[in-house]
Amino acid sequence: MDQRDMSEIEQEPETPTPSPAWERDTLEKVLLASLTEQRQARRWGIFFKLLMLAYFGVALWLVAQPLSDQRSRGEKSHTAVIDVAGMIAAGEKANADAIIEGLRAAAEAVGAKGIILRMNTPGGSPVQSAYVYEEIRRIKKLKPELPIYAVVADMCTSGGYYIASAADKIFVNQSSIVGSIGVIMDSFGFVDAINKLGIERRVMTAGEHKAILDPFSPVDPVAKEHVQSVLNAIHQQFIDAVRQGRAGRLKENTPELYSGLVWTGDEGIKLGLADGLGDVRSVAESVIGAKDMVNYTPEENLWDRVTSRIGITFGHMLRTAVSAGTYLN
Repeated sequence: MDQRDMSEIEQEPETPTPSPAWERDTLEKVLLASLTEQRQARRWGIFFKLLMLAYFGVALWLVAQPLSDQRSRGEKSHTAVIDVAGMIAAGEKANADAIIEGLRAAAEAVGAKGIILRMNTPGGSPVQSAYVYEEIRRIKKLKPELPIYAVVADMCTSGGYYIASAADKIFVNQSSIVGSIGVIMDSFGFVDAINKLGIERRVMTAGEHKAILDPFSPVDPVAKEHVQSVLNAIHQQFIDAVRQGRAGRLKENTPELYSGLVWTGDEGIKLGLADGLGDVRSVAESVIGAKDMVNYTPEENLWDRVTSRIGITFGHMLRTAVSAGTYLN
C-alpha cells in the first residue's frame, strides 16, 4: 500500500458517538408526547362526562315537564282519562297498582268533572281485575257526584269487562268486542308423545295432588274435578260482580250471557252489556261536559327504566362471564 492510500484511510471520518445531551432530548420529547396524550384523554373524558350529565338533565326535565303540565291542567275543568290497555296482570303496564294509582289521582284532582276508563284489553288476571273493580266502587261511594265511565275501543273482554262493569256506564263502538264472561285454564298433554319417544317421566312430590294437571301424566279425574270446582267458583264471583255493577240493565233471560261468548258493541247494547255508542272525545264533551282531557295513566319512572336497563346489562355481562369460564369470588 503506497503513501497515498494510507493518507486516504487516515482521512475517513469517524462515526460520532451519541452524547448524553441527545439522549436527554429524546427522553424529553417522549415524555412531552405522553403528557400531551394524557391531557387530550382527560379533556375527552371531561367532555363525555359533561355530555352524559346534560343528557340525564334533559331526560329528567322531559319527565318532569308532563307532571307539571298535568298539575297545572288538573286545576282547570277537565275530564280525567285512564288507559287500561293490553293484558291485565301483575308486571304488565295494565296492572292493578298502576290503574288504581291513576284512579285515585283523578278522583283527587280539583278540576276533574268525570273519569273515563279508556278500555282496550282482552282481559287477564281475575285478581288484578277484582282489585280495580273494588277501587272503582270505593271511589263511587266516597264521591257519588263524580261520574266514572268505561269507553271501549277495539276490545273489552273477560277481566277487562270485569273492571268496566263497575263503571256508571259503558260506551262502545258498533264494532267493539265485549263480553267473554268466563274463566279459562289451559294446558297441553304429552303422554302419548313421550311414550312413543321412549321417555320416562320422573316426578316426585310431597302431597298427593302436588303435580296436579301435569302435562306429562294422564289426567287424574279427582284433580280435574277439583280444578273445575275452583274455576266454577271464580266464574261465579265474576258473574256476581257483573250483576252487581250492571244491576237492572242485563238481559238475564239470555242463556249465553255468562257462557264466555263475545258480542259486538251493537249486540252488547241490546244485551245490556253496554249502555250506548261513543268514543272518549264524545263522552268527555257531551256526557261529562268537559272537553279538555288530562291523562292520569301512571308512566314508568325514569329512574326505574334506567335501573332496569342497568340490571339487564349487568345480568348479560354476568352470563357472558360465567359462560366464558370467569367466576366472581
